[in-house]
Amino acid sequence: MKVQEIMSTNVETVMPNVSLRAAARKLSNFNVGALPVVDDGKLLGIITDRDVSVYAIAIGRDPQNTEVQTVMTKNVITCYEDQNITEAAQIMEAHNIRRLTVLNRNDEIAGFLTVDDLAPVSHELAGAVLQAVTPLH
Repeated sequence: MKVQEIMSTNVETVMPNVSLRAAARKLSNFNVGALPVVDDGKLLGIITDRDVSVYAIAIGRDPQNTEVQTVMTKNVITCYEDQNITEAAQIMEAHNIRRLTVLNRNDEIAGFLTVDDLAPVSHELAGAVLQAVTPLH
C-alpha cells in the first residue's frame, strides 16, 4: 500500500515570517499539531504546537514579535507519496516521530502521514512507530 492511499491531503501551511501568535492561531483553528513552513512553494521547515509552547513561550519569546522561522525545525523528515507505507513507518521509527511531511516527486507538499493514518490499515506498523516514539518511564 502506498502512502498516498492513506495520508491526509488537507495541509495548511505557514510562511516563515509569520508571528508565532498567528501560527498558534492557525494550529488551533485547524485543530492540527504541525504546519509546514513554506516560501515560494519550497518547504523550509515545520512548526509544531510543541515548538510554539515549549521552545518559544517557555524561553520567554514574545509570540507577537517572534517569527516562525526563529523556532521552526529546519531539517524536516519527509517521505514521498508513492513510497510504501512500510518504508514510511520505518522512517518514522528511525527518527522517533509521529508524523511525516509527504512530498510528491517535484518536492512539493502533498500531505501528511501520521501514526493515526497507519493504525486503521496496520496495527503492527502503527504499534512499532508508537513504541519507538513513546519514552519508557
